[in-house]
Amino acid sequence: MSLPSTPSAPHADIRELYIDHHAWLLGWLRKRLRHDDSAADLAQDTFIHILGKPERLQELRQPRAWLSTVAHGLLVDRVRRQRVERAFLEAIAHLPQASMPSPESQMILLETLARVDVLLDGLRPKVRMAFLLSRLEGLGYKEIAERLEVSLGSVEKYMASAIRHCYLAQR
Repeated sequence: MSLPSTPSAPHADIRELYIDHHAWLLGWLRKRLRHDDSAADLAQDTFIHILGKPERLQELRQPRAWLSTVAHGLLVDRVRRQRVERAFLEAIAHLPQASMPSPESQMILLETLARVDVLLDGLRPKVRMAFLLSRLEGLGYKEIAERLEVSLGSVEKYMASAIRHCYLAQR
């Protein structure tokens, strides 16, 4: 990526941040990932992410702490996505060839699953399971209560909590 020769203030700040801390961030990531290509990719992803938040640069006091926090968050997202992708590929591996989704459909499904996974992140396990049983398997609250071995009132609370969580996560 090439920045303009006369960069605006945010681009100048990002350029300075990159010049001053890219090598440090790359080393920090290499220690954690033990794979040079992944570390380099994640370092670049970190700065690309920061390009979308130039207003944060004005109040920045500890650039390395911020960079490592952003990089760690991106790493967690990457690991989560890889976990979802592995589960998806295991699930479709058992399908007959005629039922196998096209590569394009697989990518759309994977992206959707990854977004749902992020959306439901932070829900307690029973709340998440109640929501998934309702939305993916189409079970009613009574059936969910039986499956989870909880009261009908608990399922109602779980669903209200999950729906509220999803609404707030999308804001």
